[in-house]
Amino acid sequence: MTLLDRDRARAPRKPARKPAGRTATTGTARSRRRFARRQWARRWLTWRYVVAVLVLVLLVGGGVYAVYFSPWLRAEQVDVAGTGDLTSEQVLAAARVPLGEQLAVVDLEAVEVRVRSLAAVRDVEVRREWPHTVAVTITEREPVAVISVGTELRSLDAEGVIFGSYDRPPGDLPRVESASGTSGDARREAATVAASLEPGLLAMVDHLEVESIDQISLVLRDERVVRWGSSERSDLKAEVLADLLSRPGPVYDVSVPGAPVTSPR
Repeated sequence: MTLLDRDRARAPRKPARKPAGRTATTGTARSRRRFARRQWARRWLTWRYVVAVLVLVLLVGGGVYAVYFSPWLRAEQVDVAGTGDLTSEQVLAAARVPLGEQLAVVDLEAVEVRVRSLAAVRDVEVRREWPHTVAVTITEREPVAVISVGTELRSLDAEGVIFGSYDRPPGDLPRVESASGTSGDARREAATVAASLEPGLLAMVDHLEVESIDQISLVLRDERVVRWGSSERSDLKAEVLADLLSRPGPVYDVSVPGAPVTSPR
């Protein structure tokens, strides 16, 4: 081996070069794939909002159809609760709920107004119970006395509202007697007095006589008379009367409870 050959053997070998055409082709393919992915991502960014809007429209449209137009959510029955003296049939007749109509469009306020027109109803709640029911819950008036209206004997509640009727006077309620010209305010005041009487005293009362808003008297079953005045301070008047009734005297005046009077009739 010559000196030149040894120098060539020691010199580092250069790596073989790849063909220039193949490298360029591979880089172009990768660029195209990256470009395609970016294009697809941009298109999806746009279309996903379109898809979301379409889904929302379908959901809203389906909901509107189901609630307002479909046969699945119609009013098919009425549930009545809270009746006592009234019957469910009376409440149903007054309510006149349009069965067969879409439950969502039933006018609950109109139903409430019609039920409230019943004199015996003090309060009413009307609500929808999906999918097919209108629920009507009433609170009836409670009588605290009875009052003659013409030839009828009617119930009187604590607010002075006349309702109901009796064939014969109930033994547990006092009567309210008043002249034909007595005002509605005086009648309401008498109802307030009757409602304020505790059971022991109420059992002694035969009837209340009403002349005006501040001239109300209790006539006891033994014919003694209590001048009560107005309904103001009725609790104190009842306490004072409990002490006075132990004294003889047919007439007791507690209209001014701080200065009660016992007098002859």
